[in-house]
Amino acid sequence: MPVSAAFLLVVIIWSTTPLGIVWSSESISPTFSLLMRMTVAICVGSVLMVALKVKLQWTLKAVRIYLYSSLSVAIGMLFCYLAARHISSGLMSLTFGIAPILSGLLAQKILFEQKFSLLKKVALLISLSGLAIVCSENVTFGATSLLGLGYVFIAVLLFSLSSVLVKSVDIEIHPLSTTMGSLIVSLPFFLVFWLVADGQVNYQDWQPRAIAAVLYLGVFASLIGFLAYFFILQKLPASTVALVVMITPVISTGLGILLNDEHLSWLLIVGGGFVVLGLGLFQFGHKVKWFRAKA
Repeated sequence: MPVSAAFLLVVIIWSTTPLGIVWSSESISPTFSLLMRMTVAICVGSVLMVALKVKLQWTLKAVRIYLYSSLSVAIGMLFCYLAARHISSGLMSLTFGIAPILSGLLAQKILFEQKFSLLKKVALLISLSGLAIVCSENVTFGATSLLGLGYVFIAVLLFSLSSVLVKSVDIEIHPLSTTMGSLIVSLPFFLVFWLVADGQVNYQDWQPRAIAAVLYLGVFASLIGFLAYFFILQKLPASTVALVVMITPVISTGLGILLNDEHLSWLLIVGGGFVVLGLGLFQFGHKVKWFRAKA
């Protein structure tokens, strides 16, 4: 597959995932929707592994990778589904936009990476200010909106922590093996979440849109999207891949407004603009001559 096609695929899948989560949880309980999604991904992934002759690694380091990934795949994803019942897909995507910044903060503590420059600190402040502007509107919507915001912030934190912990393990492993191992390790968590939450199927309530969303998320968001992401990560500079995080919140917000009748306001536009601006400064500010001169 051409690198440009893989990049476009990642942008499309990551942009549509938040809306897919919202739709899949409309008539199916979040925990069972998540269990079905990951089961579909494992079934399709198993066939793909046989076709590509990729073996699943079970070395100590590989298992560590799977367990670290499960923080995001299992626990973090659960909080995403819980949040989808209370907030819009656009707000969810905007919040996930700050994941690279949180990962950078955690990497300083766990991987002993270099501390943020003054420019990156300013970028962090701008992004957080943008989120505060967007969230201020949701505060007026009541306690359920606040609960949804709390859920998605936990999900973003776990996603960021997971990525840093995975990076701390020195191992060469096939992206498909990483994806499948993480899903298999996480599957028992999904089952427990569902049993504890309600343990009921209630298939008579399922709507076609919710079923289609589960299938889409299982095949594309949980499997193909990760494979395409790991592919471009190997082929492109990290700064180029980081553009995905800047593009997807904008597209996700637009899709939520067009396809799901989500609320559009000036606070959302201004706050979202601040988030994207902060991410842009964080990722590419050091390349601008004016900022280099001030550093």
